[in-house]
Amino acid sequence: MSDSLDAAMAALDAYMDGLNRGDEAAVNAACNFPHVRLAGGKVAVWHDRGDYRLDDFRARAGEGWARSQWDERTPIHVGADKVHLKVAFSRYKADGTLIGRFETIYIVTRQDGRWGIQARSSFAS
Repeated sequence: MSDSLDAAMAALDAYMDGLNRGDEAAVNAACNFPHVRLAGGKVAVWHDRGDYRLDDFRARAGEGWARSQWDERTPIHVGADKVHLKVAFSRYKADGTLIGRFETIYIVTRQDGRWGIQARSSFAS
């Protein structure tokens, strides 16, 4: 099962790297679709690769967002084709000021042989 966990962690790394570079295609490539996000009392669904827009992320990331980082990535369940992770991440302004730290559950799946983030339930806005 460690191969599944390694693959899930690689998907999380690819997502965060793409996000911090402002690379929308890389962020979409790190996800599996349909992709679901539960946060702020709302459910968002992106049905197809390419539907996830960084402009939407930036609108909710916080004033002056410049980058994010993982603070915790703890496996909850690890299976052959799906991994549940308890994660925490922080968002920062360019000057290093913390915008906020958020706890989230990520579900990373393998679809057609490729691993990607499928769903998130977050306390982030």
